[in-house]
Amino acid sequence: MRDLELRNISMPVEFRAVDGALGVLSGYAAVFNKLSQNLGGFVERVDPGAFTKSLADNVPVLGRYNHDDNGLLGTTEGETLRLSVDGTGLLYEVDLPNTTTGRDVSELAKRGDLRYSSFAFRTVSDEWDFTEQGFPLRTLTAVQLVDVAPVNNPAYRDTTTGLRSLAERLHMDLAEVRQAKPEELRERLLNPDSAPHEERQGEQPGQDDIHPDLSAFRHRLDLASRG
Repeated sequence: MRDLELRNISMPVEFRAVDGALGVLSGYAAVFNKLSQNLGGFVERVDPGAFTKSLADNVPVLGRYNHDDNGLLGTTEGETLRLSVDGTGLLYEVDLPNTTTGRDVSELAKRGDLRYSSFAFRTVSDEWDFTEQGFPLRTLTAVQLVDVAPVNNPAYRDTTTGLRSLAERLHMDLAEVRQAKPEELRERLLNPDSAPHEERQGEQPGQDDIHPDLSAFRHRLDLASRG
């Protein structure tokens, strides 16, 4: 499991008035199988099963405005935050609290100022491939949810963790991945044996276990037979 990551989505955040309360805020924190913007060297999509285990295990999830600890809106443990998935993506619904943040968010939502949502997560498993244009494509297949929230700024934050995952998959340094051209990364992913000979000699047994690959497995057998 890796470091905390954040992803944003531009979709309407809906507000529903409730008698005797501030109201209910809802929106999609993630949309399935939709390619992201360029995340600094790769694009990404969320698999429909990415949240299945996290939701089934009732992992505690927070609802924090702008992912700020001081902006708590609800929690799954307190049943003031509800999460579900449908054919579109991960949907959240939160009962706004009668706090300064809750009242501010309620007013902003009524005015239509909240246009973006986000989710914070830790990657459990991912897969790497390429788009039709030959650009590195990461698919999140299983994640541990940490936080879902409406946000003001839709900008993607640091995506170094995603690039580090690709570096591990290709047995390259992070700096090498940043500098490599997409076609070089594609060649390394499709043909692991195309890596420089000295790199292959330096591989340690079990290094490929994180991302099993048939050709890499054959390579290890070949090394073993030589020894």
